[in-house]
Amino acid sequence: MAALTLNLNSISNLSRSQFRQIAIDNPDMKLERNKAGNLIVMAPTGGETGNWNSELNLEIGLWNRTNDIGKTFDSSTGFELPAGGDRSPDVAWITIDKWEALTPEERRGFLPLCPDFVIELMSRSDSWVQTQAKMVEYMESGCRLGWLLDPKGKRAAIYRQGKPPELLTAPESLSGEDILPGFVLDARFLWN
Repeated sequence: MAALTLNLNSISNLSRSQFRQIAIDNPDMKLERNKAGNLIVMAPTGGETGNWNSELNLEIGLWNRTNDIGKTFDSSTGFELPAGGDRSPDVAWITIDKWEALTPEERRGFLPLCPDFVIELMSRSDSWVQTQAKMVEYMESGCRLGWLLDPKGKRAAIYRQGKPPELLTAPESLSGEDILPGFVLDARFLWN
């Protein structure tokens, strides 16, 4: 099932605080809010996508544990993006400086910042165009490196600050570049 976007603007422009309350009141639902204030209801992933998400988080988490220069987050973590949306990337990473600048209360809630690095992994029902728009929101909010991974289409789009996305066909590996120094993902498992 694809994500459903509800445009509530005819009755109310969904504010950040209203969205936060809806998310708190519906903890069993995966919800996001785009920068236009639309509510996005996302279906659970299937087993294949869930496994890939788990593998991606494991790889970033192990790299981060070894390097100890930031914090990693899974798809259950909400980020209040400076450009206006409230998003939950499949994988996110921030520098330790950003984490330490947060108050204890901010750490417990939706994080009021944009990740430095994100991965969005498309499930079979996701829209390439809608997911690209989500990646643009991250970049507009200050994300420095983002990977949009589409196993069905066997493609990856690499997003970097100030540059157009680079589209790759079934890359064998992806580099964390200078954002995640020394990190290289063996991506072949996504394309089989």
